[in-house]
Amino acid sequence: MSRHLNTRTRQRGLALVSSLLLLLVVTMLALAMFRSMGLAEKISGNVREKQRALHAAVVAEQYAEWWLSNTGNSSQAPVVCNATANAYQSTVEVLICSNALVNPQSLPWIGTISGTPVGFNYYPTSTNLTTTMNFAADSNGSYSNAYFTYPAFYISYVGIAADGGGSVYKVDAVGYGGSALSVAVVESTYEIGSGVNNLGGL
Repeated sequence: MSRHLNTRTRQRGLALVSSLLLLLVVTMLALAMFRSMGLAEKISGNVREKQRALHAAVVAEQYAEWWLSNTGNSSQAPVVCNATANAYQSTVEVLICSNALVNPQSLPWIGTISGTPVGFNYYPTSTNLTTTMNFAADSNGSYSNAYFTYPAFYISYVGIAADGGGSVYKVDAVGYGGSALSVAVVESTYEIGSGVNNLGGL
């Protein structure tokens, strides 16, 4: 009879150890699941901010290309750009720069000659002249529904096109998401054709 009691006691001890091990495994799985959910939220938030920054940069780039294609704008003589201006207030503020950006990925853009910030801020406005892009933080200081700062662009003159049919310009644009760390820089080469083309007539 004593042997039977000892066997039951040993079995009860084994059940306790098994239960504790099972509880430990379940706890580790739950912690891993919660951690992966938090990581997935961070990744999706980063992707959202990256897309917002890219869209803001593309808005500025498309505006600069539209401005260049407007009658007379591309005929301006290139000048040395050494300051910033607000293109959304007046298209007259936009200039074609003779000095190209050395490194467009290095922000803020600094003029090669002046050593001061350069570029033209732009954001779309609605018909009642109120901005459709919000740049003000909420009461908690968060920019989750706003942009950190204005998109900007920079137009530099490259030269006459290889085919001689027009002038080539480089357009750099930058946009931000909700922080200075969520930023996108885009660049395009844009050709404006001349009004008269020599097609090699007889």
